[in-house]
Amino acid sequence: MWGGRFTEKPASVMEQINASIDIDRRLWRQDITGSRAHCEMLMRQNIIPRQDGEAILNGLTQIEQEIESGAFEFRRDLEDIHMNIESRLKEIIGEAAGKLHTARSRNDQVATDFRIWVREAATSAMGGIEELRNTLDTLSQTHKDSIMPGFTHLQPAQPVTLGRHLDAYAQMLGRDKTRLEDCARRLNFCPLGAAAMAGTPYPIDRDFTARTLGFEGPIPNTMDAVSDRDFAAEFLFCAALCGIHLSRLAEEIILWSTPQFGFVRLSDQWSTGSSIMPQKKNPDAAELVRGKTGRLNGNLVQMLTMLKGLPLTYNKDMQEDKEFVFDSFDTILLCLEAMNGMLSTATFNTGRMLKSAEDGYTTATALADWLVMNLGLPFREAHHVTGAIVKMAENQNAKLHELDLTDMQKIEKRITKEIYKVLSIR
Repeated sequence: MWGGRFTEKPASVMEQINASIDIDRRLWRQDITGSRAHCEMLMRQNIIPRQDGEAILNGLTQIEQEIESGAFEFRRDLEDIHMNIESRLKEIIGEAAGKLHTARSRNDQVATDFRIWVREAATSAMGGIEELRNTLDTLSQTHKDSIMPGFTHLQPAQPVTLGRHLDAYAQMLGRDKTRLEDCARRLNFCPLGAAAMAGTPYPIDRDFTARTLGFEGPIPNTMDAVSDRDFAAEFLFCAALCGIHLSRLAEEIILWSTPQFGFVRLSDQWSTGSSIMPQKKNPDAAELVRGKTGRLNGNLVQMLTMLKGLPLTYNKDMQEDKEFVFDSFDTILLCLEAMNGMLSTATFNTGRMLKSAEDGYTTATALADWLVMNLGLPFREAHHVTGAIVKMAENQNAKLHELDLTDMQKIEKRITKEIYKVLSIR
């Protein structure tokens, strides 16, 4: 590939650190797709003979079939997926294979392949998000009247419904989906034709290759085209933030499944036991979703750290980018699927939720608002009066709606029996 400039072979360790085929072999389909579009353009522009171009296209089809069948040999000595495919192409069609790389560099080749892959990955991730959102929407409708305590500081705050609580996570996932949509829209411009970084003297048609590959158009600055990895970092951010949302939901499932809460019971399919304690039923799937957030965050930080000091244009550091993205894609899809499975088979103890809402003085804010709206108290004064009434209820070991009217009138004499309308949970 580049031996004409060198008189010595690479050191064995150099071969080991330089090879990326163990990671980027995953780009094989995108690489063949990009090469087909490039070859068709070269023929249209009379840059290579049509006979050679047809041989290249036929050879690429054979390679595609070999990889799909498992017959293709991926070789580490050929460094990456691009050279593995080109080497095999030469074995199939001979010297004409070398014409495929006319007016192209591995720099714009890998940038194009990677953009296509991330675009497809974003679509897959959006599908996983939508499946989980549908499950949350169904549960939200099922439990639109299932009362539970809403929490701040993990303390009972105000009565809400389980449906409203779960819908909050559906809203988060909705934003996650739109972020991926934005990411896919921003990345959808084609680097091909930028060559190494300064373009090419051949009369190429960048608009043709961009259209053929489903891009909106070519990236206008060739230096930016080969060096930009914003799209990869943005995808990693989208995955990491989605993972944060899943982790928050996982934390609630973990808490709710404890005997102390008792709000939810997970299916045996999504739980594990203990090797020593026979009674245990652990929410390990939820804990693993929570734990894998570290991978998603770490991949984002690794990408940003790798990019932060790179001068224009392409640098070999950027070979590290794909492992981060591949891992985050696999991880977020797995977490979405696991969360969907847990929730769709979970059983919610709505009676326990209602009792918990009744036990935590969660209607105290409604009491304060009643004092403002009906007696004209300034809110700060109403807040103080309500606090005194809650204290009295605690001393009597009673719920707010169980208090005698005369006792409450000792704190605020203008309170009437109408107050009981806002003291009940429903």
